[in-house]
Amino acid sequence: MKRVRCPKCNNFITFDETRYQEGQRLVFQCGECGKTFGIKMGVSKLRAPQKEEKPEEVAENRGCGCIVVIENVFHYKQVIPLGMGDNVIGRYMKGSGINCPIETNDPSIDMNHCVINVSKDKHGRLKYVLRDGPSYTGTFVGNEILGDRERRVLEDGDLFTIGATSIILQTQKT
Repeated sequence: MKRVRCPKCNNFITFDETRYQEGQRLVFQCGECGKTFGIKMGVSKLRAPQKEEKPEEVAENRGCGCIVVIENVFHYKQVIPLGMGDNVIGRYMKGSGINCPIETNDPSIDMNHCVINVSKDKHGRLKYVLRDGPSYTGTFVGNEILGDRERRVLEDGDLFTIGATSIILQTQKT
């Protein structure tokens, strides 16, 4: 399956590329904004699914772990590498400047929803601290909503929820 992004609203449209030949022209109509646009098979406007981009290798090379994003309603899994410092997590929007964008149509995820700060503790181990953006729908850890100034230390395998999306922290294996 391939995905193409609407040039007007950045909504993803998924289609089965095996049904078409290279050089064939396809026309799509976006279900979100109604924009009609065309692509030509074999041209770089097609985006490879994230699983073909090997984000786990990128996360391993950065050395700070990653988050595994599982959209509960939309059934799409993403792996997003983390870096040292603030990792701003939110809905992808072209030009937003966040460093951990989630590609989603979930309207309950803000563009700057929450932040995971990765730093080293006094023993040199990586420490992961989660805080809300602040967001309109909140950030939940263990079915408890984080307060405006509340911070929560996360461990490997901890689950938190933003909107209709669950996220699992995978720390760097030492």
